[in-house]
Amino acid sequence: MNNTLFKATFKSNWGVGLIIIAVMFMYFSIMVSMFDPEGIEGLVAMMESLPKEMVAALGFNDLGTTLTTYLGSAYYNFIAIMFPLIFIIIVGNRLIAKHVDSGSMAYLLSTPNSRLKIVRTQALFFIASITTIFVFLIVAGIGISQAMFPGQLEIGGFILLNIVTLFLFYAISGISFFFSCIFDDTKYSLSFGAGVPVAFFVINLLANAGEQMSFLRYFTIFTLLNPGQILEGSSFTVVALLSLLAIAAATYLSGIVMFNRRNLPL
Repeated sequence: MNNTLFKATFKSNWGVGLIIIAVMFMYFSIMVSMFDPEGIEGLVAMMESLPKEMVAALGFNDLGTTLTTYLGSAYYNFIAIMFPLIFIIIVGNRLIAKHVDSGSMAYLLSTPNSRLKIVRTQALFFIASITTIFVFLIVAGIGISQAMFPGQLEIGGFILLNIVTLFLFYAISGISFFFSCIFDDTKYSLSFGAGVPVAFFVINLLANAGEQMSFLRYFTIFTLLNPGQILEGSSFTVVALLSLLAIAAATYLSGIVMFNRRNLPL
């Protein structure tokens, strides 16, 4: 790893990460404050006033009866997906493709650092930054929940849910990183690095909207994040974790190898 490059990449992206963390923290606090330990009839009534398809698409059709299952549906079906996705789209393009497109990659390669060292440093930064977001979410989420509703949060299930979500974003970031590595033009890097994850996201919303569209769940990576099954302790969780880890490893390694071998317009 190149420490100087890692620090420079951190300085260029810490603001985006801070905004994402702040917004996720704000929404988490709001969601927890809306929970009623005596019952969720009020929330259910509010959801009934909205179109059924929209409620189902956002994963709000089954809010559960405990704080943990409520958060699994109300937070991890949409908000915990959308904002890390924005972070990945913005940062993923900056890591490799932007340096090649702007010409700054020529400067980086003129230093005693090899292509392999540069691309591994950027991959490590991406993984570390995503991990930081979810570590904060776990710590802050437990703190807020315990402060507002002591003893109501099933901490083990909550941590497991966050781990699966983290692995999901390892896989999605791998996809974005792969396209950043293979394209010289940020236009194409963004088109595919953002387009593929966003397409998966939209397909997931459509798959959840009703039975007629449910077959679409087989065409999106977000199917591997199922808060209900994760919190039930289903064997699905192990399958999801292994699948997401395999996708992440394949996309990151493929991106690193292809960047290291291809011709660059320097």
